[in-house]
Amino acid sequence: MKFPVEKLPNIEFKLDEPLSKYTFTKTGGNADVLAFPKTREELVEIVDTARVNKIHITIIGNASNLIIKDGGIRGIVIILPNFHKIEVSETKVTAEAGATIINTTIVAQKAGLTGIEFAAGIPGSVGGAVFMNAGAYGGEVKDVFESAEVLLPDGHITTLSHDDMKFSYRHSTVQDDGGIVISATFALNRGKKEVIQEEMDRLNELRRSKQPLEYPSCGSVFKRPKGHFTGPLIIRAGLQGKILGGAQVSMKHAGFIVNIKHATATDYMNLIHLIQKTVKEKFDVELQTEVRIIGEDKK
Repeated sequence: MKFPVEKLPNIEFKLDEPLSKYTFTKTGGNADVLAFPKTREELVEIVDTARVNKIHITIIGNASNLIIKDGGIRGIVIILPNFHKIEVSETKVTAEAGATIINTTIVAQKAGLTGIEFAAGIPGSVGGAVFMNAGAYGGEVKDVFESAEVLLPDGHITTLSHDDMKFSYRHSTVQDDGGIVISATFALNRGKKEVIQEEMDRLNELRRSKQPLEYPSCGSVFKRPKGHFTGPLIIRAGLQGKILGGAQVSMKHAGFIVNIKHATATDYMNLIHLIQKTVKEKFDVELQTEVRIIGEDKK
Protein backbone atom coordinates (compact mmCIF):
# COMPACT_ATOMS: atom_id res chain seq x y z
CA MET A 1 0.00 0.00 0.00
CA LYS A 2 1.21 3.50 -0.87
CA PHE A 3 1.36 6.07 1.90
CA PRO A 4 -1.77 8.28 1.61
CA VAL A 5 -0.02 11.65 1.26
CA GLU A 6 -3.31 13.27 0.26
CA LYS A 7 -4.55 12.83 3.84
CA LEU A 8 -1.74 15.07 5.16
CA PRO A 9 -1.76 18.03 2.73
CA ASN A 10 0.25 20.37 4.97
CA ILE A 11 3.29 18.11 5.18
CA GLU A 12 6.06 18.18 2.58
CA PHE A 13 6.40 14.91 0.68
CA LYS A 14 8.45 13.85 -2.32
CA LEU A 15 7.39 10.81 -4.32
CA ASP A 16 9.77 8.30 -5.92
CA GLU A 17 12.65 10.41 -4.66
CA PRO A 18 16.29 9.39 -5.34
CA LEU A 19 17.93 8.85 -1.96
CA SER A 20 21.36 9.25 -3.54
CA LYS A 21 20.69 12.99 -3.14
CA TYR A 22 20.76 12.60 0.64
CA THR A 23 23.52 10.04 1.35
CA PHE A 24 27.20 10.80 1.91
CA THR A 25 28.15 8.03 -0.52
CA LYS A 26 25.96 9.65 -3.24
CA THR A 27 24.42 6.21 -3.83
CA GLY A 28 21.05 4.60 -3.18
CA GLY A 29 17.79 3.89 -4.95
CA ASN A 30 14.50 5.74 -4.65
CA ALA A 31 12.11 6.12 -1.74
CA ASP A 32 8.46 5.45 -2.49
CA VAL A 33 7.66 8.46 -0.33
CA LEU A 34 10.08 10.82 1.44
CA ALA A 35 8.63 13.01 4.20
CA PHE A 36 10.01 16.24 5.67
CA PRO A 37 7.98 16.99 8.81
CA LYS A 38 8.45 20.48 10.24
CA THR A 39 7.02 19.89 13.72
CA ARG A 40 6.58 17.12 16.26
CA GLU A 41 2.88 17.15 15.51
CA GLU A 42 3.55 16.47 11.83
CA LEU A 43 5.98 13.70 12.74
CA VAL A 44 3.36 12.07 14.98
CA GLU A 45 0.76 12.40 12.21
CA ILE A 46 3.03 10.59 9.77
CA VAL A 47 3.79 7.79 12.22
CA ASP A 48 0.13 7.39 13.17
CA THR A 49 -0.97 7.30 9.53
CA ALA A 50 1.69 4.74 8.68
CA ARG A 51 0.71 2.56 11.63
CA VAL A 52 -3.01 2.62 10.79
CA ASN A 53 -2.27 1.73 7.18
CA LYS A 54 0.42 -0.82 8.10
CA ILE A 55 3.09 0.98 6.08
CA HIS A 56 6.74 0.49 6.96
CA ILE A 57 8.64 3.51 8.28
CA THR A 58 12.35 4.16 7.75
CA ILE A 59 14.08 7.13 9.33
CA ILE A 60 17.38 8.41 8.02
CA GLY A 61 19.52 11.05 9.67
CA ASN A 62 22.39 12.78 7.92
CA ALA A 63 23.05 9.48 6.10
CA SER A 64 26.78 9.74 6.80
CA ASN A 65 27.26 6.16 8.03
CA LEU A 66 24.59 4.59 5.86
CA ILE A 67 24.34 2.58 2.65
CA ILE A 68 20.95 2.50 0.96
CA LYS A 69 20.74 -0.31 -1.57
CA ASP A 70 20.09 0.40 -5.24
CA GLY A 71 16.53 -0.93 -5.10
CA GLY A 72 15.58 1.86 -2.72
CA ILE A 73 13.16 1.77 0.19
CA ARG A 74 9.50 0.80 0.19
CA GLY A 75 6.93 2.44 2.43
CA ILE A 76 7.75 5.88 3.79
CA VAL A 77 11.14 7.40 4.59
CA ILE A 78 11.34 10.26 7.09
CA ILE A 79 14.14 12.79 7.22
CA LEU A 80 14.39 15.55 9.84
CA PRO A 81 16.43 18.54 8.55
CA ASN A 82 13.75 20.86 9.95
CA PHE A 83 14.50 19.59 13.47
CA HIS A 84 17.71 21.55 13.98
CA LYS A 85 17.32 23.62 17.15
CA ILE A 86 20.16 23.55 19.70
CA GLU A 87 19.75 25.07 23.17
CA VAL A 88 22.02 25.50 26.20
CA SER A 89 20.85 25.44 29.81
CA GLU A 90 23.50 25.68 32.50
CA THR A 91 25.90 22.81 31.67
CA LYS A 92 23.50 20.92 29.42
CA VAL A 93 23.04 21.09 25.67
CA THR A 94 19.78 19.92 24.12
CA ALA A 95 19.76 19.37 20.35
CA GLU A 96 16.97 18.26 18.07
CA ALA A 97 17.52 15.09 16.06
CA GLY A 98 18.13 16.82 12.74
CA ALA A 99 20.85 19.11 14.08
CA THR A 100 24.34 18.01 13.17
CA ILE A 101 26.54 16.70 15.92
CA ILE A 102 29.25 19.05 14.60
CA ASN A 103 27.04 22.11 15.16
CA THR A 104 26.21 20.77 18.62
CA THR A 105 29.91 20.72 19.52
CA ILE A 106 30.29 24.28 18.19
CA VAL A 107 27.41 25.51 20.35
CA ALA A 108 28.91 23.73 23.36
CA GLN A 109 32.31 25.35 22.77
CA LYS A 110 30.78 28.84 22.49
CA ALA A 111 29.04 28.22 25.82
CA GLY A 112 32.32 27.10 27.40
CA LEU A 113 31.15 23.51 27.86
CA THR A 114 33.55 20.59 27.56
CA GLY A 115 33.17 16.84 27.13
CA ILE A 116 31.80 16.51 23.62
CA GLU A 117 34.91 17.61 21.71
CA PHE A 118 35.45 14.03 20.46
CA ALA A 119 32.44 14.53 18.17
CA ALA A 120 33.70 17.77 16.58
CA GLY A 121 34.27 16.09 13.21
CA ILE A 122 31.55 13.43 13.19
CA PRO A 123 29.36 14.33 10.18
CA GLY A 124 26.13 12.70 11.36
CA SER A 125 22.96 14.12 12.87
CA VAL A 126 22.23 14.11 16.59
CA GLY A 127 19.49 11.54 16.09
CA GLY A 128 21.80 9.26 14.14
CA ALA A 129 24.63 9.73 16.64
CA VAL A 130 22.36 8.69 19.52
CA PHE A 131 20.84 5.84 17.49
CA MET A 132 24.24 4.24 16.88
CA ASN A 133 26.15 5.56 19.91
CA ALA A 134 28.57 7.29 17.57
CA GLY A 135 32.12 7.79 18.70
CA ALA A 136 35.58 8.93 17.73
CA TYR A 137 39.00 9.44 19.29
CA GLY A 138 38.22 7.69 22.55
CA GLY A 139 34.80 9.23 23.17
CA GLU A 140 31.26 7.98 22.58
CA VAL A 141 27.81 9.54 22.77
CA LYS A 142 27.08 7.44 25.86
CA ASP A 143 29.83 9.32 27.73
CA VAL A 144 27.88 12.60 27.64
CA PHE A 145 24.30 11.46 27.01
CA GLU A 146 21.72 12.30 29.67
CA SER A 147 18.32 11.71 28.04
CA ALA A 148 16.39 11.73 24.79
CA GLU A 149 12.86 12.41 23.69
CA VAL A 150 11.78 9.44 21.59
CA LEU A 151 8.67 8.88 19.50
CA LEU A 152 7.60 5.29 20.02
CA PRO A 153 6.03 3.16 17.27
CA ASP A 154 2.63 3.49 18.98
CA GLY A 155 2.72 7.26 18.46
CA HIS A 156 3.55 8.27 22.04
CA ILE A 157 6.50 10.47 22.93
CA THR A 158 8.55 9.45 25.96
CA THR A 159 11.81 10.42 27.61
CA LEU A 160 14.50 7.75 27.79
CA SER A 161 17.31 7.98 30.32
CA HIS A 162 20.91 6.88 29.90
CA ASP A 163 20.08 3.51 31.45
CA ASP A 164 17.02 3.13 29.23
CA MET A 165 19.18 3.44 26.11
CA LYS A 166 21.31 0.38 26.96
CA PHE A 167 24.28 1.77 25.05
CA SER A 168 26.98 -0.54 23.76
CA TYR A 169 29.48 -0.34 20.92
CA ARG A 170 27.64 1.41 18.04
CA HIS A 171 24.31 0.34 19.51
CA SER A 172 21.37 1.72 21.47
CA THR A 173 17.95 0.37 22.36
CA VAL A 174 16.19 2.52 19.74
CA GLN A 175 17.76 0.28 17.10
CA ASP A 176 15.71 -2.58 18.51
CA ASP A 177 12.36 -1.01 19.37
CA GLY A 178 11.82 1.20 16.32
CA GLY A 179 11.75 4.46 18.24
CA ILE A 180 12.53 7.78 16.56
CA VAL A 181 14.85 10.15 18.42
CA ILE A 182 13.35 13.65 18.47
CA SER A 183 15.95 15.39 20.63
CA ALA A 184 18.79 14.57 22.99
CA THR A 185 20.28 16.26 26.04
CA PHE A 186 24.00 16.05 26.76
CA ALA A 187 25.45 16.68 30.23
CA LEU A 188 28.76 18.53 29.97
CA ASN A 189 31.21 20.35 32.23
CA ARG A 190 32.42 23.91 32.33
CA GLY A 191 35.73 24.58 30.66
CA LYS A 192 37.80 27.26 28.99
CA LYS A 193 36.57 28.15 25.51
CA GLU A 194 40.06 28.47 24.06
CA VAL A 195 41.16 25.09 25.44
CA ILE A 196 38.00 23.43 24.10
CA GLN A 197 38.57 25.01 20.68
CA GLU A 198 42.19 23.87 20.62
CA GLU A 199 41.12 20.27 21.25
CA MET A 200 38.42 20.46 18.56
CA ASP A 201 40.96 21.88 16.10
CA ARG A 202 43.45 19.16 16.97
CA LEU A 203 40.94 16.36 16.40
CA ASN A 204 39.66 17.89 13.17
CA GLU A 205 43.20 18.19 11.82
CA LEU A 206 43.83 14.57 12.81
CA ARG A 207 40.67 13.57 10.93
CA ARG A 208 41.68 15.56 7.84
CA SER A 209 45.14 14.02 7.80
CA LYS A 210 43.99 10.42 8.20
CA GLN A 211 40.57 10.16 6.55
CA PRO A 212 39.63 10.50 2.85
CA LEU A 213 37.34 13.50 3.27
CA GLU A 214 37.95 14.55 -0.33
CA TYR A 215 35.72 11.73 -1.63
CA PRO A 216 32.13 10.65 -0.88
CA SER A 217 32.14 7.80 1.64
CA CYS A 218 30.05 6.18 4.35
CA GLY A 219 32.65 6.73 7.05
CA SER A 220 34.25 3.83 8.85
CA VAL A 221 32.81 0.68 7.23
CA PHE A 222 33.68 -2.01 9.77
CA LYS A 223 33.58 -2.38 13.53
CA ARG A 224 36.95 -2.92 15.14
CA PRO A 225 37.40 -6.68 15.65
CA LYS A 226 38.62 -7.71 19.08
CA GLY A 227 42.39 -7.75 19.22
CA HIS A 228 42.85 -6.16 15.79
CA PHE A 229 42.69 -2.90 13.86
CA THR A 230 40.59 -3.03 10.71
CA GLY A 231 42.72 -0.85 8.43
CA PRO A 232 45.97 -2.82 8.90
CA LEU A 233 44.09 -6.11 8.37
CA ILE A 234 42.76 -4.87 5.04
CA ILE A 235 46.20 -3.63 4.02
CA ARG A 236 47.81 -6.96 4.94
CA ALA A 237 45.11 -8.70 2.91
CA GLY A 238 46.36 -6.75 -0.12
CA LEU A 239 43.11 -4.88 -0.66
CA GLN A 240 44.05 -1.25 -0.12
CA GLY A 241 43.30 0.55 -3.38
CA LYS A 242 41.08 -2.28 -4.64
CA ILE A 243 38.40 -1.01 -7.01
CA LEU A 244 35.07 -2.62 -7.87
CA GLY A 245 32.92 -0.55 -10.19
CA GLY A 246 33.22 3.01 -8.95
CA ALA A 247 34.04 2.14 -5.33
CA GLN A 248 37.57 1.92 -3.95
CA VAL A 249 39.20 0.88 -0.70
CA SER A 250 40.70 4.23 0.26
CA MET A 251 44.41 4.72 -0.28
CA LYS A 252 44.39 7.15 2.66
CA HIS A 253 42.60 4.92 5.21
CA ALA A 254 41.87 1.29 4.34
CA GLY A 255 38.90 1.23 6.73
CA PHE A 256 37.02 3.55 4.36
CA ILE A 257 35.43 2.83 0.99
CA VAL A 258 35.19 5.88 -1.27
CA ASN A 259 33.11 6.71 -4.31
CA ILE A 260 35.70 7.59 -6.94
CA LYS A 261 33.60 7.33 -10.10
CA HIS A 262 29.80 7.16 -9.99
CA ALA A 263 29.75 4.12 -7.69
CA THR A 264 26.52 2.32 -6.94
CA ALA A 265 25.45 0.85 -3.63
CA THR A 266 25.98 -2.54 -5.25
CA ASP A 267 29.63 -1.61 -5.88
CA TYR A 268 29.94 -0.81 -2.18
CA MET A 269 28.28 -4.05 -1.14
CA ASN A 270 30.43 -6.14 -3.47
CA LEU A 271 33.60 -4.54 -2.12
CA ILE A 272 32.47 -5.01 1.49
CA HIS A 273 31.79 -8.70 0.86
CA LEU A 274 35.17 -9.14 -0.86
CA ILE A 275 36.97 -7.58 2.11
CA GLN A 276 35.08 -9.74 4.61
CA LYS A 277 35.74 -12.92 2.61
CA THR A 278 39.45 -12.20 2.09
CA VAL A 279 40.15 -11.17 5.70
CA LYS A 280 38.34 -14.26 6.96
CA GLU A 281 40.32 -16.55 4.64
CA LYS A 282 43.70 -14.98 5.39
CA PHE A 283 43.45 -14.22 9.10
CA ASP A 284 40.34 -16.05 10.35
CA VAL A 285 38.91 -12.72 11.49
CA GLU A 286 35.27 -11.87 10.83
CA LEU A 287 34.70 -8.22 10.01
CA GLN A 288 31.28 -6.91 10.96
CA THR A 289 29.92 -3.80 9.34
CA GLU A 290 29.63 -0.64 11.38
CA VAL A 291 27.90 1.14 8.51
CA ARG A 292 24.13 0.69 8.53
CA ILE A 293 22.87 -1.05 5.36
CA ILE A 294 19.18 -0.74 4.50
CA GLY A 295 16.80 -0.98 1.53
CA GLU A 296 16.22 -3.48 -1.22
CA ASP A 297 18.44 -4.92 -3.91
CA LYS A 298 17.79 -3.65 -7.42
CA LYS A 299 15.64 -6.07 -9.40
